[in-house]
Amino acid sequence: MIIALWSINGLLAAVFAAAGIVKIATPYERLKTRGMTWVEEYTPAVVRAIGVAELLGAVGLIVPRLLNVAPILTPIASLCLAATMAGALATHVRRKEPYAPALILGLACLASALLGFVAR
Repeated sequence: MIIALWSINGLLAAVFAAAGIVKIATPYERLKTRGMTWVEEYTPAVVRAIGVAELLGAVGLIVPRLLNVAPILTPIASLCLAATMAGALATHVRRKEPYAPALILGLACLASALLGFVAR
């Protein structure tokens, strides 16, 4: 079970870290031209905040359990990322955009949280 937890958390951390860095480092106008048309509904500050949340969530998936310092934070980070993906899912459904990635990542975050709580 621990191997499954580390595997899913490693993959999720890589995805969310990359997504967060893109939202933080890429200029707002450029995000629109890179296919992230959903940013039109949000201010640049909100898009950056989403990026920061994703990056912090990625750190939360790995660091607490790795250092064995408050490992309960790992499944909590998974739940927070699942909530972020619920918002992403709602946005994409409302805009009639493909929503499968948000749904899959949200479900993977819930699976990670379940594994994290059980594997304590």
